[in-house]
Amino acid sequence: MHLKKSSRSRQAGFLRLTRKIHRTTGMLLFICFFFISATGLLLGWKKHSGGLILPRSYQGSSTNLADWLPVDSLHQNACRFLREKFGADFSTELERIDIRPDKGMVKFVFAANYTGLQLDGATGQLLHLEHRRSDLIENIHDGSILDRYFNTGNGQIKLIYTSVTGIALLLFTGTGFWLWYGPKKLRRTRKQERKLPGHLVDH
Repeated sequence: MHLKKSSRSRQAGFLRLTRKIHRTTGMLLFICFFFISATGLLLGWKKHSGGLILPRSYQGSSTNLADWLPVDSLHQNACRFLREKFGADFSTELERIDIRPDKGMVKFVFAANYTGLQLDGATGQLLHLEHRRSDLIENIHDGSILDRYFNTGNGQIKLIYTSVTGIALLLFTGTGFWLWYGPKKLRRTRKQERKLPGHLVDH
């Protein structure tokens, strides 16, 4: 009898601890979970947003790379278009180049203000000037927006943020499962005890 009560007490105690961890984790990281879920939803829909989140890719005049201008010339054109639009003081620090032979287009993505340009690979003409909302949302999603803001050297904030939220989500999932399964197990234990013969329970 005492062993059964002790077992039930341990199960009930573990269930209370699980509930406390689950509740505390949820309260402490509520804002993080909100941003992760909201931005994750937006990123999932980015290719189906009609160009609102992820700009559509425009078609250039030639898909034959032999007809294309050198990448250096295309880059100079992109920087010129950028300065004409935003002024001579606008930063032309390049983040990446996305070459799309099947579209006949080259995309230059600049670090400042999530700005991108699509150029015709063969003529170097501007096809589209874009604000890359998808990159901004992605940076919010993984926490790297704080690295950009504080200009950290090696993505330290992103590493800490993703580690903490990742571990917390695993913990949240585990405790959530136990909050569902634990009471069922406790009820099953009590039901089994009631079925025991009276002379065994008394001992």
